[in-house]
Amino acid sequence: MTYETADLPLSSLIGPLARADDLLARLDERVHRSPVSDGFVERQNFADAAAALWLDGELVHTEDLVLHDAHMDIRAPTHELTRAHAVLRARRRIFAHKPDWALSRPGLLVLRGREGQGGGSAASAGRAGSGPDAATAAADSAYADDTDQADALSEELAEIDAVLARSSRLLAGEKFAARAPDGEDVDTAGQGATMRGAWPNSLGPLIRDLDWDEDQRLADWLAAVDGLRGENMPAVLAAAIAWEAWQDIEPLQHQHWLGNLLVAALLRQTGKVGSHLCCLNAGLRIVPRERRKNPARTIRLLAVLDGFAEAASAGLKELDRLALAKSQMERRLRNRRKSSSLPALIELVLARPVVSAGLIAAELKISQRAALGLVGELGIREVTGRGRYRAWGLL
Repeated sequence: MTYETADLPLSSLIGPLARADDLLARLDERVHRSPVSDGFVERQNFADAAAALWLDGELVHTEDLVLHDAHMDIRAPTHELTRAHAVLRARRRIFAHKPDWALSRPGLLVLRGREGQGGGSAASAGRAGSGPDAATAAADSAYADDTDQADALSEELAEIDAVLARSSRLLAGEKFAARAPDGEDVDTAGQGATMRGAWPNSLGPLIRDLDWDEDQRLADWLAAVDGLRGENMPAVLAAAIAWEAWQDIEPLQHQHWLGNLLVAALLRQTGKVGSHLCCLNAGLRIVPRERRKNPARTIRLLAVLDGFAEAASAGLKELDRLALAKSQMERRLRNRRKSSSLPALIELVLARPVVSAGLIAAELKISQRAALGLVGELGIREVTGRGRYRAWGLL
């Protein structure tokens, strides 16, 4: 699938394009030089993950996402919270790898949750590279070690849901495919065999449109991205067209949010934004829905360009705020002993949008009573308004 770019209304796009390009470049340079860059990147990950759910019409509180990420939930995680955490993990994984990993065949398989499928797919046809290099493999291994424990409960719950769904359909009289010893799914009704890469038959008809060819749609989108690269157009404009193409093609049924992350990865791959992963979700949240979903292509392109600009503008303000907060908190370090845990608490507060006494105690290896004492000395604001399970932050 090719996207025509010869008839683009450049007279209308040039102004917003220049603004977005300038703001993204300024933010990238400042993050490179900022002493709070690590904390900025981590906080932006949480903010963008929450914004991704907001764009889908779901509300996820940032403090709940932070506590869930630290395995310190104060209530049972909701479905929306687990989805936001999936966006958070995907952002971290993309940023942990090389810039060209996310749009490569191995990267797309991993981000789609199909890394166990070693065979080729339509989405990878014509893509450069045959596999990850040693650094990518090492990053995958490190990431897997960090997330395997976090995913264990989610995987078990998913398996239980699959068994319940299959049982309900079996009681309703529906037939299922039998699995052959070689790993292929053999249709018991005589309809032939399907490749092992297909989704489980017990889940497909319930939650997926079987006529929706995700592999082919993703291949169409990647072909459009390759066409944009061949035209040597500005990186921000190419990313905007790639976003508009994703909205038009809709490659994935249940991971539509992945498109915004891939567009941000495209900006990083072209070198436009190298210090962090652009928070496109947070920027699009500011743009009215009527513009993002407008039938006119030009208005949609203007909307995403404004989304890039708004994301960069918000990032610059957040960077200023973190730098000011850091300088104010460091004033409390005067006349402190060298073994004090207060400097480490400052770094933790800057790196996390919300911290709790339990989180502080776990990270700094101190008791919760000592953590409460440090919080009182630092003077940060309590953000939950509760008597128990309190949390503090710079929000």
